[in-house]
Amino acid sequence: QVQLVESGGGSVQAGGSLRLSCEATGYTDRTNCLGWFRQSPGKERESIAVISIGSGTTYYASSVKGRFTISQVNAKNVYLQMNSLQPEDTAMYYCAADIDDGDEGGPVWVGHLPWPGYRYNYWGQGTQVTVSS
Repeated sequence: QVQLVESGGGSVQAGGSLRLSCEATGYTDRTNCLGWFRQSPGKERESIAVISIGSGTTYYASSVKGRFTISQVNAKNVYLQMNSLQPEDTAMYYCAADIDDGDEGGPVWVGHLPWPGYRYNYWGQGTQVTVSS
């Protein structure tokens, strides 16, 4: 069974930076994409940054492009460097993975990255990011 564990959240002032980490354990040999979602109260969950494990291609939501950078060490570790944070970045941040595990019937998260309708079948418990003005 795959587990994703996020860390690195916290509270910062506007203009500050944070680096989120995600570690995946279990069967990750067939990971296609690793990405970050976020959700704030009253808003829909949105995919904000994704990296293709095979090609290293990165994808960003327009709301974070130029400020956030996703990177990977391997299929088990992915990071999100967040710079120039703003109060509107306040949210719970989740790591998510698309892994070919042979199970097509489980729950999924659907995101807009790397393209609309892309499905993620594993996600973590989240780490809170709070940005004060």
